[in-house]
Amino acid sequence: MTFTVYPAIDVRGGRVVRLRQGDYADETRYGEDPLAFAQCYAEAGAKWLHLVDLDAAKAGGYTLLPLLAKIVASTGLQVQTGGGVRIRADVRALLEAGATRVVVGSLAVREPDAVIDWLEEFGSEVLTIALDTRQDADGQWRLPVHGWTQTAEHTLDVLLEHYAQADLRHLLCTDIARDGMLTGPNLDLYRYLCAGYPGVQLQASGGVRDVADVTAARAAGCAGAVLGKALLDGRLALAEALAC
Repeated sequence: MTFTVYPAIDVRGGRVVRLRQGDYADETRYGEDPLAFAQCYAEAGAKWLHLVDLDAAKAGGYTLLPLLAKIVASTGLQVQTGGGVRIRADVRALLEAGATRVVVGSLAVREPDAVIDWLEEFGSEVLTIALDTRQDADGQWRLPVHGWTQTAEHTLDVLLEHYAQADLRHLLCTDIARDGMLTGPNLDLYRYLCAGYPGVQLQASGGVRDVADVTAARAAGCAGAVLGKALLDGRLALAEALAC
């Protein structure tokens, strides 16, 4: 299985930002030109980009179509992107704008049967299901939605089993407690998911600090890792991550 490194660009208000544990009130700004970041990542050797519309993740209605089209046209990157994808037409519009994969998050939690229909219609290779999770006091992995501002009743295990039976191929799983914290990925969670759902290609997200964390995610069985804050802060060189 090929291991893929996904440098991430999160966009809010047209700027490249990072949120701490998904908190919209705790934002760090990095730049005014997301396209320039994408070009730098392509020049460093990246093949993929993970692009997130944070405004849409909270309010719905993907807003980055012009940026997406520019990135694809000017960098040659394959782009995995989402945020605010709520209806079938959103998926089609992103694919037509050049996305290689469309990320579906909140709707995948709220309306799994509808999203499973999309998997059948568009194909499992072009959809990435994002099940961002937070462990509660009872040890259950819960699924916050709407930009992590609300929590669904389903647990991660229940919903993932539903998707695995529907031939889910690509899963992006973020441990929210690790997101933007540079405390290392939750390897125990990823080992558990990889062992339980061997047919699913898991992308680790949240907490990656350095090359050792990337290597550890691969060793845990992940098919890829999303790199955000560590790249933006200069703690991790993209070329080093790609080399492993």
